[in-house]
Amino acid sequence: MRRIRKDDQVQVIAGKDAGKSGRVIKVYTDRDRVLVEGRNYVKKHQRIQNQRGGAQEGGIIETEAAIHASNVQPICPSCDQPTRVGYRYEDQDERRSKVRVCKKCDATF
Repeated sequence: MRRIRKDDQVQVIAGKDAGKSGRVIKVYTDRDRVLVEGRNYVKKHQRIQNQRGGAQEGGIIETEAAIHASNVQPICPSCDQPTRVGYRYEDQDERRSKVRVCKKCDATF
């Protein structure tokens, strides 16, 4: 089970966007990185591409880059604060499932 999942609300705790929050768009599990909406913009120099449907514009394009997962903290939906994540097992209809738990208020999310 991963500490951060897609569509989680997270706060950046290190880097140029420290203190800002956003929603996780994509999680790269093999590289331990997450893509946060509206954060960590980088400038990318792109060449003009000739395609069948028409030419694609080139130039300097601002795009979001991935942030290492250790530099973001999930925001608990119940206490609305960035928190560390714990785990707990819960029984549901003869099944045992592992759920994420907020370390501050002990709520599941």
